[in-house]
Amino acid sequence: MKTFQEAAVKTTRVALMATLALSVAGGVSAQTNWPQFRGGVAGVVADDPALPERWGPDENIAWQVDIPGRAWSSPIVWGDHVFVLTVTRVTGTTDAQPMPIESYRARSLGGSMTGADIEREGEPLSWVLYDVDFDSGAVRWERELHTAVPTLTAHQKNTFASETPVTDGERVYVYLGDIGLFAFDFEGNEAWSVPLEWLPRRNWGAAGSPVLHEGRLYVVNDNDERSWVAAFDAATGEEIWRTERDEGTNWSTPFVWENDVRTELVTTGTGGVRSYSLDGELLWELHGMSSLVIPTPFSDHGLLFINSGYIADTNRPVYAIRAGASGDISLGQGSTNNDYVVWSHPQLGSYNPSSLVYGDYHYTLLDRGILMCYDARTGQPVYPRRRVTAGTLFTASPWAYNGKIFALSEDGDTFVIQAGDEFEVLWRNSLGDEMTMATPAIARGSLILRTASKLYRIASDSGD
Repeated sequence: MKTFQEAAVKTTRVALMATLALSVAGGVSAQTNWPQFRGGVAGVVADDPALPERWGPDENIAWQVDIPGRAWSSPIVWGDHVFVLTVTRVTGTTDAQPMPIESYRARSLGGSMTGADIEREGEPLSWVLYDVDFDSGAVRWERELHTAVPTLTAHQKNTFASETPVTDGERVYVYLGDIGLFAFDFEGNEAWSVPLEWLPRRNWGAAGSPVLHEGRLYVVNDNDERSWVAAFDAATGEEIWRTERDEGTNWSTPFVWENDVRTELVTTGTGGVRSYSLDGELLWELHGMSSLVIPTPFSDHGLLFINSGYIADTNRPVYAIRAGASGDISLGQGSTNNDYVVWSHPQLGSYNPSSLVYGDYHYTLLDRGILMCYDARTGQPVYPRRRVTAGTLFTASPWAYNGKIFALSEDGDTFVIQAGDEFEVLWRNSLGDEMTMATPAIARGSLILRTASKLYRIASDSGD
């Protein structure tokens, strides 16, 4: 088994073919990179016969490597580089692998995901970034970003490193809640780092990832004292602007929406959806979200899709919004649409997984293994609640390719579902006793999947 240690392996740098694309005009292009959380097109990948559809412990595993520590940060890919973030004990004590539990709850500082004393109170932790070779699984380098006793608390379903890095093909950027921003080149040299002020937040930790657009990093820090959204220069780390937000703690990643009217930065939160210009000016807002917000906004068919679905709320809405709004576009009492809200549904939102639009359809995957399908353009129901499976939870966001939807459970089982207007679970791909809550990356005919203890590259024989 390969371990995470400094590897004296040098590989040819991948040519920079394009800057990070957050949307693709006219459909999805071939997936060669996966530069951020959910990739470039919100979990949708172009059809490719090389992409794996079946796998297991002894089937279509190109490589697997052990990952130390605890983190639900997703892997990202650029060329032959796979970047993955984790947090480990400084003492080097081995952590027992977490397993899913039926009921999650917030724990005090130093609490664990399963009650197994994963992060002990007062014990320092180390945040580490790894660069893994795509072809072999060997570790090129590892870099320690920060070592300290955590200032945040953590929910059992969260970790102290749940934010996903982002890359532009020249550098990889890491945002850590109330620790700071970090930038490294592909050789492992630190380009810059920017410390951030600790601010109190709800005792469930942080999770929102940074986004990158045309040389700027955008970060949302929603907390319980002084929330803000800001832009940073990707070349230097210099803060370009910061706008305060009337928000409490949230866990949603922002979205840069390139539409026919303008490019805007969309954020979601308990207080509502807020869209900003790329200079930090508020453009429009929409109220009526659930009381906790985790899913990430995205766009397709010329619409912006918003999702929030805290399980304890009766209001768990999905909104489809057209471009060009200004001011407050909140729906009136009893209304489901207006000039800019094309359609909405009060109980279509999910708690943890982000929604998926694949082809003509909008899919919602609920935490307890329910899939719902609606027409993405009109909001008309295609099929109601259908059970994928019982007895397990779903936290990772779904993805799609080759006419199939993939739903990864916390048990490490991926359920393969036929896309389209008829619901059918085709089969299940199991990795055994491998818990996961991280959304995979898809690139170069491979699936990069993170579990509690390992990182896998899954590839069919034709994709190796």
